[in-house]
Amino acid sequence: MSLIPKRGTVYVVDDDEAVRDSVQWLLEGQDFRVRCFESAEAFLARYDPRDVACALIDIRMDGMSGLELQDRLLERNSPLPIAFVTGHGDVPLAVGTMKKGAMDFIQKPFKEEQLVPLVERMLAQARASFAEHQQAASRDALLAKLTGREAQVLERIVAGRLNKQIADDLGISIKTVEAHRANIMEKLGANTVADLLKIALGQSAPKP
Repeated sequence: MSLIPKRGTVYVVDDDEAVRDSVQWLLEGQDFRVRCFESAEAFLARYDPRDVACALIDIRMDGMSGLELQDRLLERNSPLPIAFVTGHGDVPLAVGTMKKGAMDFIQKPFKEEQLVPLVERMLAQARASFAEHQQAASRDALLAKLTGREAQVLERIVAGRLNKQIADDLGISIKTVEAHRANIMEKLGANTVADLLKIALGQSAPKP
């Protein structure tokens, strides 16, 4: 069973109650989960980076602006896909936000056919990021099972060293290297050296 929600959550950060209500009504009608915040500060206080989510953020708000919120998220290395809701005069600002990683911007007043595809794209990216995070966590958990010596052997296997070379590097016998290799393969759930390399290099991780 997948841990990734099918739809994910859409955060709406806007100090205009009418805009928040309109976006929430529109997106919930398309079966999205929506959470609204009247300020950037309120959003940051409640934001959980473990959520599969995206955010629609107003550029101009009382208190912290949308631009400042984007900077705060970048400082936190947040994977959250964001897009900006802008007035006509904010388009140059919105273009600048895209250079810093925002996925898109949408101008007020907006229509359902503009908003929904954008939200779907952002949530698709969020799900991909979540899957990558889960894979990395799975890989880290597997590698944590290795002893210090096994980690040293694995590092040399990845570097393409032969058993004899590894034995010479570490001052151990070839039989000991072979035993370590067998233990590493078992602990990482690898059937072949190719599988082992993929796991060690982060290209894949076996399913739990």
